Order: sequence, then C-alpha cells, then structure tokens
Amino acid sequence: MKLRADIVTVYRELHSWVGVVAGLFLFIAFYAGAISMFEPALESWLTPRVSLPAAVSLDRTPELMQKVFEAFPESRRNYTIVAAPDADHPARMVWPLTASRHGHGAQSVMMAALDEQGGLVTAQRKPSAVAQLIDTLHQQMGLPLPHEIAMIVMGFIALGYALALVSGTLVFLPALAKALFAVRLEGSVRRKWLDLHNLLGFCSLPFHIVMALTSVVFAFHDVIFTVQAEFLAQEQSDGHQGGHGGRVTGGMPHGFRPPAGAKLLGPAEIVSRLAQEAPQFTPDTLDYSTRPGGGVMLRVAGHDPSHLMRGPSSGFTTMDPYSGRLLWRDYLPGHQPRGFAALTSLFALHFGSYGGAPIRWAYLVLGFAGAFLFYTGNRLWIAVRRRKEKASGVVTDTRGTLFLSRLTVGCCSGCMTGIAVVLSAALLAPATLGEDRAWLLYHGVFWLVIIVALLVPKGEKVCLWSAILVHLGLAIVVLWEGRQPHPAGYCVALIALTLSLSLYRLAKKSQGAHSAVG
Repeated sequence: MKLRADIVTVYRELHSWVGVVAGLFLFIAFYAGAISMFEPALESWLTPRVSLPAAVSLDRTPELMQKVFEAFPESRRNYTIVAAPDADHPARMVWPLTASRHGHGAQSVMMAALDEQGGLVTAQRKPSAVAQLIDTLHQQMGLPLPHEIAMIVMGFIALGYALALVSGTLVFLPALAKALFAVRLEGSVRRKWLDLHNLLGFCSLPFHIVMALTSVVFAFHDVIFTVQAEFLAQEQSDGHQGGHGGRVTGGMPHGFRPPAGAKLLGPAEIVSRLAQEAPQFTPDTLDYSTRPGGGVMLRVAGHDPSHLMRGPSSGFTTMDPYSGRLLWRDYLPGHQPRGFAALTSLFALHFGSYGGAPIRWAYLVLGFAGAFLFYTGNRLWIAVRRRKEKASGVVTDTRGTLFLSRLTVGCCSGCMTGIAVVLSAALLAPATLGEDRAWLLYHGVFWLVIIVALLVPKGEKVCLWSAILVHLGLAIVVLWEGRQPHPAGYCVALIALTLSLSLYRLAKKSQGAHSAVG
C-alpha cells in the first residue's frame, strides 16, 4: 500500500502528539490492568485466612440460615450462600457488614458455620484492599478523581488512543514488508526505540484495538444507558414484559411479588432447579436480598467454561427463590439474546474471561508489553526531538524535552514503584493497610517519584534504581515473609524479579543514552 508523503506526514504528527498526550495515562492503565487479571487470586493471597469448622452440606444449609437469622436479624437484608466452599471461601453462609455492592470493591463480611454439636460459629473476614486498588488504578488510569469523573476522562483518552492506533498503523503500512521484524539494536537511540515500538505495536494490534473500543464502551456505559432509558421509557411503559409478568430493569423484575404464604426453597433445591434450566452453568454464589415490600430476590453468580461471561469471572441470572423459575436470562451464559450476547463479548474480550488461565497469562504479558509500548513511544518522540535540536545547534536538552523525558521516567517508574510498595505493605502490615491508607500510600509514592524525577539532579537514574530496589525488596518480602505458601505469592515474586532485571538493563542502557541523538 502506497500513501502520499504529505498524508503520511499528517498521520505521523497526529500519532506522535496523541500518543505523547495519552501515553503516560495508558501506561498506568495497561500496567495495573495486567496485574488485575489475577485480582481474585491477589485478594485471596493478601487476605489473612479465617479459621472455621468445615462447611455444612447444602441440605443442612437451612439449619445454618435459621440460626444466623436468630443471632443476627440484620443478615436477612443481604446474605450469600456459597455453593462450593473452598480454602479461599471457607464458609457456607456470609453476609456483608455494610450495604451490599455486587462486584464493586472488597467488603468486610461475617462468615458462619456450625460446629460438631450444631452450634453457630462466626468469624469476620476483612479482604485486603490492595487488589481492588490496583483494579481502580487500571479503570481510572491513575487519576485521583471521583470515579464517575475519572471514567469520563478515561473515555476521551481511550478515543485518542484509538485515533493513535489508526494513524500509527497507516504510517507503518508503507514500510510493513521490510521493517516488521527488523529490530536494530545497534546504531542510533531513535532507531532502537522505533524498531521496538513498531514491533510491539503491530504484533499486538488486535489486542490494542479491542482494548481501545471496549474502554470507550465502559467509560460511557452509564451515559449510554441513561440516554437509552429516556428514549425507551415510553416503549417500556407500553408493555415490554419480563419472564415473570413484570418489566425487567437490571435483572430485578418490577412488580415481582411472592405468592401468598410461599416459602423459600432451600439452596439445594435452588441448585437442582438451576441445573435443569441451565445444565452447563455452575453456580458459585446464591445472593439473597430482601426487597422493601417484603419479598426476597435471588441473584445467582456462576461460570460456564463453554460460553462467554458478562463479568471478569462470572455470569449471572435472577431466580424466583419461591418457585426456582428463572426470571432474567440476559446475563446467563448460553441463554442470552443476541444483543446482550454481543455486549457480553465486548466485556469478555476486555476482561479476558474466556479460555481459562492461558488467556489470563497471555493478557498479563500483553498488558505489560502494552505499557512498554507507550513508554517506547515517548522515548522515541524524545529521541527525535533531541536529534532535531542538535541539528539546529542546541547542545543540551531544551526545557520541554527535558521535562517530558523526566516526566516519562517519573510517571512510569512511579506507577511501578507505588504498586510494589503497596503490595509489600499489605504483606508486612495487613491489619493497618485499609482502603484509604492504601490509596494514600500509592499516591504518596507515585507523586514523590515524579517530584524526584523532575527536580533532583540525575532524577531519572534515581527513579529507575529506586524501582529496581523496591521490586527486589518485594520479591524478598514475598519469599521470606513467612505466610502460608500460595501460588499467587510465587508468581508475584517471579514477576517482581523479572521486572527488577528488566529495569536494571534499562538503567544500564540509559546511562549513555541521555545525550545520544539518532
């Protein structure tokens, strides 16, 4: 494909400036997003284990529920039955200590079991906030703003990101055949960054297209549905009905009322009825909530390996807990209408919630590679600018070039160092690192690193070596902290060592590259 030189020049300028403006935000989003691929495993590993008697069977769960309701009447408002308790979720019944927020953040919960004599045993579990913090950094691109505002800003950055992808691909097309796998590690600094940037960008292009498009959908999700609700309000009022004779909004049928004198089915019966309706869907949790009118609604979360799922690890359905009838199937894997199935595919592609562990590991690698792509983009822009300045007779970096160079290193190393410090603190002092303190600790480290990079002589080198030492420290803390062995811990130690080695090589190469010009 041959493009006119003037068109290529316009696309190159567009790609460069959009990339420079959005690159640092995207580095944080991709780096934190790669780690959040294993958010449940991280939360489980960082949360101290709770000792409870063995979980009762599903058939005995009504007995457990009755004793919990007598001892803790407030638990009737919202409670969860775990379908298959394990080491990470040892209790058959749990309920939140605060208002329920399905799928939003780590909540402190009470957990209940029965001892050998049938007596009620309870324990409180306070999940670590660090895994959720990392996911929030990913969603908000590190912006310390209210979530709703940060998501709108993220949406516009994602639109710029998509624009940079298109323009960068068009610029690269003329040289595609001869330059795709040409990584010249000798010669000018500009050529090295250019080759690495092109190779990473082109080979992961489908992944980046998916991330850009789905990020825009997530950012404007609430706005889109608000506008849609306004346009469809009249149409809905004309009689669009749910599966139980009432209009469905968000999976909760309007006008649902339990039959007079009806009793709740036991969890074992609910699981049996669900198996008849959706044989391939394996329930994980049964989430009960009492409605203002007195009826009880049941939301079932589970997984189906043969179909895409709406959440990062779950699909959902709403059931009538009195009859076992499915009320809402729009998020139930394998039972979705085409429109909802298409929307679910966008969520699944973004979350990597398909294909099991191999896909999640692939997304982790692609996420780290994506973060490095944005770093190389900024380094390439800086190298080109230095070459132009030297050609015009400027011996040292101009103020703008120096600022962007230091900001790039400070922002990227600050994000990495902040996350590593928070993970280390979560292991060394889990009881004191709540959600607010974890947030303050991360941003304290992040902004301190940026200030050092901008104001301290040789600040870039200081930031890189600080990141190296912090990641080595994290690996040491993980391996020698003395906590019960967990696969997530070994993976974190391995990744921390790999990152420290990569940063060391980058620091060594950067020693002579600061004054080099392509």
